[in-house]
Amino acid sequence: MSVNYEHWIAPEQYNMTSEMEHHPAENVALKCLDEHEHEEEVTYGNLLKKANQIAGGLADLGLTKGDKVLVMVPRNVIAYAIYIACLKLGLVIIPSSEMLRAKDLSYRLVHSKARAVIVWSSVTDEVDKMEETIPSLVYRIAVSAKPGEEKAGYRMLNELMEGQPEVREAVNTHRDDPAILTYTSGTTGNPKGVVHNHGWGYAHLRITSSWLDIKSQDMVWATAAPGWQKWIWTPFLSVLGNGATGFVYSGSFEPKRYLRFMQDYKINVLCCTPTEYRLMAKLDGLGHYDLSSLRSAVSAGEPLNLEVISSFQRHFNITIRDGYGQTESTLLIGNLKDLPFRKGSMGMSMSPGLVQVVDDEGQLVPPGEVGNIAVHTEMPALFSAYYLDENRKQANIKGEYFLTGDRASIDEEGYFWFEGRGDDIIISSGYTIGPFEVEEALMKHPAVKECAVVASPDETRGHIVKAFIVLQEGITSSNSLIKEIQHYVKEITAPYKYPRKIEFISDLPKTSSGKIRRIELRSLEKQRASQA
Repeated sequence: MSVNYEHWIAPEQYNMTSEMEHHPAENVALKCLDEHEHEEEVTYGNLLKKANQIAGGLADLGLTKGDKVLVMVPRNVIAYAIYIACLKLGLVIIPSSEMLRAKDLSYRLVHSKARAVIVWSSVTDEVDKMEETIPSLVYRIAVSAKPGEEKAGYRMLNELMEGQPEVREAVNTHRDDPAILTYTSGTTGNPKGVVHNHGWGYAHLRITSSWLDIKSQDMVWATAAPGWQKWIWTPFLSVLGNGATGFVYSGSFEPKRYLRFMQDYKINVLCCTPTEYRLMAKLDGLGHYDLSSLRSAVSAGEPLNLEVISSFQRHFNITIRDGYGQTESTLLIGNLKDLPFRKGSMGMSMSPGLVQVVDDEGQLVPPGEVGNIAVHTEMPALFSAYYLDENRKQANIKGEYFLTGDRASIDEEGYFWFEGRGDDIIISSGYTIGPFEVEEALMKHPAVKECAVVASPDETRGHIVKAFIVLQEGITSSNSLIKEIQHYVKEITAPYKYPRKIEFISDLPKTSSGKIRRIELRSLEKQRASQA
């Protein structure tokens, strides 16, 4: 099928922040609540002024177009301002979660040859714990909510901004210039660096418009946190690019509080993880909340349970619409607004022919037959490369399509039906977790001889991390050992990666060549879940 992508291709000279410059300055860009529910409101004019001052400070420091900057800050106004400032200067942002540990940060900084880190003051300790020498790292910048706070070895962002002239004009960037370098977990080895250019942002906004359905007058709550590609997708780019007001809550998830915020702040567009929807749907008295302002509700990261969708339909007359995409692209398949809804389906391709189901050679398979979910290589929102590993992308291209690694079938009407992941990646509560990282941490524990980590079905989180462990000779399994190992992993990896389930076994299933057969362990967990 011939596909026309011209309307998704950015102008040749293009900077992602240009989408945010033309909204009325007095319009509210962000309405933020902290964990104590203290409110802060910022207009588009003031947000851009802050961003322009930050850009002036970073430029004065010596950062220039093409430099890579690792950014690790929480959900708040300053996060938005920092991203705008970096993109305006043509810097390449490495989004990083506050949950990353020293070894995670060290790998990213060494691999990317980043020149700077911009980090929230409460998590500078992890940067300071890095043992590896990083010659490229010249600037360490700390961000603090406390006026006058200082961090040894860091420049404070507030000081860099003081007295700086505003950088009102973005540097001259081409649509093919890199803007984002996101690290994503793999099944083996270290995380992959996914490069997105400025033109990706232009395509993303236009591709996702029929799914998110954001209007300029909307109050939009997208719950993803900075440090993840999904934050760039929706809370940052889709909200500010459409001139809407972004609702930002920096506290922890609590179902009743989330529903109260949706009611009191009259949220019009909601983008949550499946886990958040699941926990809200389980509440007694769900129907007592008034969500009549909610017009568009979407979910992404993993398939959402049908009973959760039915619960929101029953109580609020709103259909939560699933979406499917990858760090390497944007939204590819979705239950689009105003199209017939098919329960259990992933939805339809964002444009006819954009996404197909193909065999291992890139040939289309007949309707109803399971194959590879594949995106056309000419799609403007497809990533440009895996950083420093050009051949890896090419290895996943068959014919005219990039294979996503996931499998599905497509019916006669064009609806996709998900079958499963084509690799060992674990998606838990919207987090993408590579088993290798967890296994690497487990193997450092003195009691562990061998291990394998797989996804285990979970009613609340979709899946959780499950570790099968063979213990060293003479070590006895116990509940206290399970807790000890779990705590140990939390100290080494980001806490969300630790194995919530551990099972001690005598041997791991392996191929004749000695490779662990995780597929058998995944099947075992799926069988146990269905029996339960």
